[in-house]
Amino acid sequence: MPVPGAPLFPVTVVGSWPRPRYLLDALRKRRAGQISFEEFNEVADRAVLEALKVQDEAGVDIVSDGEQRRDNFYSFVCEKLEGTRLMSLAEIMDVVEDKSSFEAILRQRDTPAFAIHNPTVTGKLLPRMPLALDEYLFLRRHTTKPIKVALPGPYLLTRAMWVEGITNSAYASQEQLADDIVRILRDELIALRDAGCAFVQFDEPVLSDVLYGPDVKERTFMCASMAASSGDKHKELTWAARLMNEIVRGVEGIEIGVHVCRGNFTRNEAGLLTGSYEPMIPYLLLMQLHQLVLEYATPRAGDLDVWERYPRVREIGLGVVNPRSDTVESPDEIVTKVKQALRYFEPEQIYLNPDCGFGTFAERPMNDVETAAHKLAAIGAAARELRTVRTAV
Repeated sequence: MPVPGAPLFPVTVVGSWPRPRYLLDALRKRRAGQISFEEFNEVADRAVLEALKVQDEAGVDIVSDGEQRRDNFYSFVCEKLEGTRLMSLAEIMDVVEDKSSFEAILRQRDTPAFAIHNPTVTGKLLPRMPLALDEYLFLRRHTTKPIKVALPGPYLLTRAMWVEGITNSAYASQEQLADDIVRILRDELIALRDAGCAFVQFDEPVLSDVLYGPDVKERTFMCASMAASSGDKHKELTWAARLMNEIVRGVEGIEIGVHVCRGNFTRNEAGLLTGSYEPMIPYLLLMQLHQLVLEYATPRAGDLDVWERYPRVREIGLGVVNPRSDTVESPDEIVTKVKQALRYFEPEQIYLNPDCGFGTFAERPMNDVETAAHKLAAIGAAARELRTVRTAV
């Protein structure tokens, strides 16, 4: 198996887990400067161990820390990097190119501008500390299982952290900003590999916005990203693939994947994007990665038959439960989904996970802990059944 110690049909997670109330209180105090980074982490340690316990009980084979220390899946970089500032969407709207259009997009996508924060580049990016190595090392001390660490992808960070009128005082172009982001992420990937991390997942949900978002050159919203692009889909997706390849070039000894969804910031499915992976696949395959972590528990993602033209070309992190719904998928439903995937992937290529994280934003999780735990347990039960059937064959 690519991940040492993982069984057939490994169960893993995409990243985030709902934060307990005591952790949210500490996070608010940290933002207000009332407690130090170290004091906050002492509180977060407890939450991480609670998230790990749930994963262990559910039968998760490749665990994570649930992103408990993060405000959201990518805004946490402000704590780790010089040259960034965490700003609410409401603050940034003061400098948005087309404020009225952006406000309309936020309303359509059920997104409160005051509750979501965006890291904005205000100066040259310099590491203040590792992005996630500290998170990994704490979890490593408390489990013998392989560990997955999620990192924001280079395209996401470049687009989201660039705000015209603010960022261009430090960088002449998005391309110059991307150079520094690639360097920082590559250094982090290598550090995690050297420390023994089994799997790094780069999150690139903005790729869906390129394909399925507003077909105009304007600033849009996607999973906390106030992203502005050129409007040229081929150019943007090709650039995203090139940035990823610059990070992973020559890095061996660690599983590397990319996660792409259609949004995980609201339970209102009508406010999220819709579209098959089919037009994105050629660009995903340009990325020199081991695994594509994709959502397939929602009909908005289309069908698995789009892989008929690309049989067994990569591993798939198969999304088999919807993190935004109250309905707990049955093990039988999950097994059926995996059997569909087996038409296009080898058993050794299929990992099982939720579509996305359960707690994308600390202040606005997609589900409660009890429901999320039941969904993970259903995946674990399905995996055990699949392994039994496979062994009997």
